[in-house]
Amino acid sequence: MNEIVGSHDLLLVTLDTLRYDVAAELAAAGRIPNLARHLPDGHWERRHAPGSFTYASHQAIFAGFLPTPDAQGPHPRLFAARFAGSESTADGTFVHDTPDLVSGLAKEGYRTVCVGGVGFFNGQGPLGSVLPGLFQESHWEPGFGVTSPTSFESQVARAEEIVAGLAHGRRLFLFLNVSALHQPNWFHLPGATRESGDTRASHAAALEYVDRHIGRLFAAMSSRRRCFAIVCSDHGTAYGEDGFTGHRLGHEVVWTVPYAHFFLNGPERGEVA
Repeated sequence: MNEIVGSHDLLLVTLDTLRYDVAAELAAAGRIPNLARHLPDGHWERRHAPGSFTYASHQAIFAGFLPTPDAQGPHPRLFAARFAGSESTADGTFVHDTPDLVSGLAKEGYRTVCVGGVGFFNGQGPLGSVLPGLFQESHWEPGFGVTSPTSFESQVARAEEIVAGLAHGRRLFLFLNVSALHQPNWFHLPGATRESGDTRASHAAALEYVDRHIGRLFAAMSSRRRCFAIVCSDHGTAYGEDGFTGHRLGHEVVWTVPYAHFFLNGPERGEVA
């Protein structure tokens, strides 16, 4: 990461609430082609979330604790705050002397921008301002939130504007929290109604919706130079398994999440690494 930070633009996308099993099934079935073409061998990596709900998980992620491979570690981290005795800080880890990755990248000259999704990023009140407050610039509006059937395409449009408005020489760290998978998501499944509610099938349909638009985000982020991208879930959610619904609980479908990182080549290098 020490060769990447400073030379590449950086993109972090959290597919809020996305379950690993649903993501893996859709990739294997060819239902998310725009994401799958960037996944190593077309497959998501199975990992464990650092938290069981959005706020806790993102506090950990912004401290460098990305979802962890589901095997015994220690697992070297991509990013870490300097911390004596850390077993997951390795030679290739980008180590910063700030309490969070966002401010660490800002010290390296990056413009840090948040495009929020779920309520913890809405900037409304003290709690909703903590996470977006880490960034030099943050964006949220109701059209980006969980109740909007067009949330992700609206978020992508804002990301395109951000990239277009940034000086070419300025490095960019863009974080985008995708709200479309989070409940309510019934409106992404053809034929579903408010009364029928959210289901595992509507959760899958929401991921297909995201896939239809994510190519625009990748194109924007690689339009200036090579970009290093991380795409993952922050936690999963239950749809009746063992009597559980929702998240902020300790169940396999909540703790197990999809993860991938890859390069998006810039205009001078071709399309995909």
